[in-house]
Amino acid sequence: MTETIAITDAITTIAEAERRFGLMRNEDPNFFWEWQRFSAELTEQDTSQLADLRRRYVYHRSAGHLLENTVTLLLASPLLAISGFYDPPFRVRAEESVKLVIQDSEEILQGRIDALVICDSFWVMILESKKTMLSIWSALPQALAYLMANPGLHLPENHSGFGMLTNGDEMLFVKVTPAQYGLSRVFSPFVAEAELVTVLKILRQFSAGYIRVDSE
Repeated sequence: MTETIAITDAITTIAEAERRFGLMRNEDPNFFWEWQRFSAELTEQDTSQLADLRRRYVYHRSAGHLLENTVTLLLASPLLAISGFYDPPFRVRAEESVKLVIQDSEEILQGRIDALVICDSFWVMILESKKTMLSIWSALPQALAYLMANPGLHLPENHSGFGMLTNGDEMLFVKVTPAQYGLSRVFSPFVAEAELVTVLKILRQFSAGYIRVDSE
């Protein structure tokens, strides 16, 4: 009998995600180059918006820990907007339900992605937020599971999937292909505004690749 299990219950460690999905971490800089080599130049308006965004976040964060929804509202969602993911050709879906059928098993894993960015039928990026008191690494196992549900990974073209994980104080990017995943360094926008500037450039790099594909 097939059993449906919540992803948050079934995938609680990185090792479990690697085992269930046959994933191996790739630390070759050329594998996940998008977070290290980007061409996006920011405008004065971009930097001004980032400064306002960080000022608001630091103001509210200084009063205490923030819940997951507040982190999304104050930081993650505005970043997606500034990055251009709320504009054509992209579409954003919040609380998107996903299901994964595990091969050679009678389990179906089910969960909800905080925010999913789509270009046509291809998933561009997922967003996974946590409250500030949780380590950013606690979001990685389920983010890997959500990324493995990306239908683009299983096409002949082997599209890559990207994720942004944040607890507000820190941000981490992940790239997944059918059998491998790579991680960026951890960025700390709470510590310095320059960290947020780099995060925006990386997000623009992700979107640029899909805009070029869409226009060809």
